[in-house]
Amino acid sequence: MKVFKVVAGLFLATFLLTGMTAAQEKKATTVDELAKMYDVSSCKQCHPKQFEEWAKSIHARSLIGTGRTMATIKTAIQDGMMKEWAKSGIKEVKDIKVDHMLHCLKCHLPQLKNATDAVAQQIAKAVIDGDTATLEKVNINCIICHNQKALIHKYVDGEPEANVIYGSKEGAHGDKMFTALKKSPIMKESIICGQCHGLGPNFELANPTQCATLYGSYLHNYTASAGVVAETCQDCHMTKHKTGHVMPGYRDPAIAKSAVDVEVTAKGYHVLFKAGEHIPTAAVQVKMTSNAGHRIPDG
Repeated sequence: MKVFKVVAGLFLATFLLTGMTAAQEKKATTVDELAKMYDVSSCKQCHPKQFEEWAKSIHARSLIGTGRTMATIKTAIQDGMMKEWAKSGIKEVKDIKVDHMLHCLKCHLPQLKNATDAVAQQIAKAVIDGDTATLEKVNINCIICHNQKALIHKYVDGEPEANVIYGSKEGAHGDKMFTALKKSPIMKESIICGQCHGLGPNFELANPTQCATLYGSYLHNYTASAGVVAETCQDCHMTKHKTGHVMPGYRDPAIAKSAVDVEVTAKGYHVLFKAGEHIPTAAVQVKMTSNAGHRIPDG
């Protein structure tokens, strides 16, 4: 009888653990389900300022951007996946899988890895149709930066824990889902941004693409010359201009003005092509000096 109870107990424990694992690994089957899995609306209650800043940012519409992002992803689908990628097996939207879309969405929507191919197809169709209402439901939000991307040295720090928000403090966190706070060793370092604003070709993908090289430029040029006084991405895009979680780039007039010094020198004169015909002309010299910590434009 005791043997039976032990076996039954082990079976029950195994069943419960298996059930928990299955629940944790459940993948979203629609964009709405994925949005719910990564819902950050509760963050606004305690962090209204940061939430409002983020809501104005490009991160909050990462599949749309200024419009250029959505157009580029559309081109990648229609001219890349469906035409140039002859070995991809993609002829129409129903053939698209998560792995295909990660060529763009690795950075523009990394949580897609927690979704089924049906979601990848739904997003692809929304991009092609210009369905911004659908695309606005999912984005780069608090969970992506303060959990999913907060730890990169997995053999040292481990994987991000499901119930933890990572930042600069340790302790309890008053949220039903994310109940604990832990420090991220990279939260104030440029490398957290470099995971997406990257180094160059994404060689880990089945069909590597050349996309953002901004972090590579920052490392190879700026930090090499600035040394120990080098500023971080956060210094320029959050702190110095008091823009916080808006994190603006060159589209912000103040950021653009500080990034480049422009000197223009002009001299007017007349050109005499033939007797009596003086043509007003000007010689213009433009000198541009970059003050940015990386090449511009870039992404």
